[in-house]
Amino acid sequence: MNLPNKLTMLRVLLIPFFVAFMLLSGAEYSYKWIALGIFITASLTDLLDGKIARKYNLVTNFGKLMDPLADKMLVSAALICLTAMGRLEAWIVIVIISREFIISGLRQIAADNGVVIAASYWGKYKTTFQMVMICLLIADIGALVIITRVITWIAVALTMVSLGDYMIKNRQVFMEDK
Repeated sequence: MNLPNKLTMLRVLLIPFFVAFMLLSGAEYSYKWIALGIFITASLTDLLDGKIARKYNLVTNFGKLMDPLADKMLVSAALICLTAMGRLEAWIVIVIISREFIISGLRQIAADNGVVIAASYWGKYKTTFQMVMICLLIADIGALVIITRVITWIAVALTMVSLGDYMIKNRQVFMEDK
């Protein structure tokens, strides 16, 4: 197993620890800072594994499957914990996770037709704002409540824009029949 794949697996292995510390934050002591550190570490492995894989030509089928899955697992776990803790509205989580399912389905249909759908800039912006949103929501700093709300709305808007962008740019995938 190469380094990028090990980083991806590390991200997956960090998720249960992240969830545990997130849910312990509701107890007498706040473990949110440990949870935040784990989330940031896991997020950075996503950044690193892709850069290393592309730079050193270490792209594998395992990585192509597990990297996006690990990302979705981490973000979904964070969003669900934040909703359970009352820090994020359920409808926002539904919008974000639904977008991920739709894009995954679109990519599968495209792959079945021999088409590769590359990540768009809108998708990269969406991911950046979602990660910042999650970090701010985990930190739960009262003085940053307005900034956190604005970042959350931007993340939701970019989630919808990136979905629309993928759908419009790849509409031919739905029209092709094998």
